[in-house]
Amino acid sequence: MNAAALAAARFGVGPRPGEVAAIAGDPRGWVAAQIAPPRPIAAPDLPTTAEAGRRTLAARATPGDPAAQRAAREALRNAYRADALAQLRAAIAATAPFAERMAWFWTNHFTVSLQRPIVAALVGPFAREAIRPRVFGRFADLLVAATRHPAMLLYLDNAVSIGPGSPAGLRRARGLNENLAREILELHTLGVGNYGQDDVRQLALALTGWTIARAGDPDAGAYRFARLLHEPGPRTLLGQRLAGDGEEEGVAALTALARHPATARHVATRLARHFAADDPPPALVDRLARAYRDSDGDLAAVARSLATAPEPWATPLAKVRTPFELVVAAERLVAPDRPPGRVLADLRRLGQLPHAAPSPQGWPDTASAWIGPEALLRRIEWAAGFAGAVGGARDVPALLEDGLGVLAGAATRMAVRRAGSAEDALVLLLASAEFQRR
Repeated sequence: MNAAALAAARFGVGPRPGEVAAIAGDPRGWVAAQIAPPRPIAAPDLPTTAEAGRRTLAARATPGDPAAQRAAREALRNAYRADALAQLRAAIAATAPFAERMAWFWTNHFTVSLQRPIVAALVGPFAREAIRPRVFGRFADLLVAATRHPAMLLYLDNAVSIGPGSPAGLRRARGLNENLAREILELHTLGVGNYGQDDVRQLALALTGWTIARAGDPDAGAYRFARLLHEPGPRTLLGQRLAGDGEEEGVAALTALARHPATARHVATRLARHFAADDPPPALVDRLARAYRDSDGDLAAVARSLATAPEPWATPLAKVRTPFELVVAAERLVAPDRPPGRVLADLRRLGQLPHAAPSPQGWPDTASAWIGPEALLRRIEWAAGFAGAVGGARDVPALLEDGLGVLAGAATRMAVRRAGSAEDALVLLLASAEFQRR
C-alpha cells in the first residue's frame, strides 16, 4: 500500500476515496496506463483560441472610451474565470490523474501569466489547445505549438517584433524584440549557461513574423505568419546554419533546440525535481535525459522512464505540495462536488491563482518557495475554513486511510483519532505534515 499511496499522491493529483486500495495491486502499472493525452476539457461556453483572440483585440481597440475599456476588460476576466473553473473541475474529477499532472506541469513549463492582463482570455485556450493534447507527444511539437500560440506571442511581445531589415522594419521605428527568444533558450529549452547573446538575437530574428492576425482579418486573433515583418537573410543558431526561410526558419530553429543535448538535460532536471526531490537525484536526471535523447524527445518515452525509475518511488513525501496541489488533493478526497468558485477563492488566498505566475519562470517547484511562517499560517487557516465548510459528520479516520494510507505517521493518526469533533479531526488531517507533502 505504500507504493500505491505514493503513486496517487506524487504521480497523480491526490487520491479519491478508495483509489489507493484500487491501485495497490500494480501502482507502477496504474501510472504507466495513463501515458496518453488527458481528456479534452469539454465545456461548450469556453472560447477557442481564435474567439479569445478576437476578444483580446477588441479590448485593445477602445482607446478614449473608458466605459468600453471597462467592459472589454471585464469580458477578458470572465473568459479567464470560466476557463480556470473548467480546468479545476477537470483536475478534481480526473480519472487519469498522472496525465492531468503532466498537463499542469507542462503548462507551467511554458508559462503565460495574468501578470500581463492582455492575455487573460487566452491563457485557458493556451492550456487546453496548445499544451494538453501534446503532453505525451514529441517535445519539438509541444515547443512549436506553445511558441506559436497567440497567448505566448502576446505575453512575451513577439507579436510586435519586427525584423530591422524586413519591409516593415525599414519603414518603422519599432524593431526587434528579444523577450520570447531569451525565454525559449533559458526556460523552455537549453537552460542557463548554454547559449550566448548572439543566439538570443539569431533566434529572435528567426521568429520575426510570428504574430497574430489583426482586427478586420477573417482570422483576427489567431496565429499568423507575416512575411513583411520577417528579417530576410540566413541565420546561424548555436553555430549551425538554420534551414528554411520565413516561417519554416523559426520551426527549424525550435526543432534544433528541441534536439539539443542541453534541452534533454534541462527537461530531465525539471521533471526529476517535480516528481522526486527539490534537489534532483543525478541518476534520475541522467536516466530521463537518456530517454529523451534516445527517443528524439518523445515525452511518452520519458514518462515511461520516469514511472519505472526507482527514485520517485524510493523517497516518500519528499515534495511539499503547492497550494494548487494541496487544494485539489483535499477536494478530490473530501468534497469533489464543492462549487469550483470556492476552490478558486481558496487558491487566490493561498497565493497560487491558476495561470497567474509572477514571471515567465512559472510557479516555483521547491519547498522554500511555499513553506514559510506566513505561508504555513495561511495553510492552517485554509484547513480550518475548509473543514468548517465541509467537515460535519465525515468519517475522518477513513479519509485518512484513503488519503494517506500507510504514509500517515503515528502522531497524525493519534491526533485524528483523539480529536474532539469530525471538524477538528479534518483540520488535523489537512494540516498534517504528511498531507502537506507528496
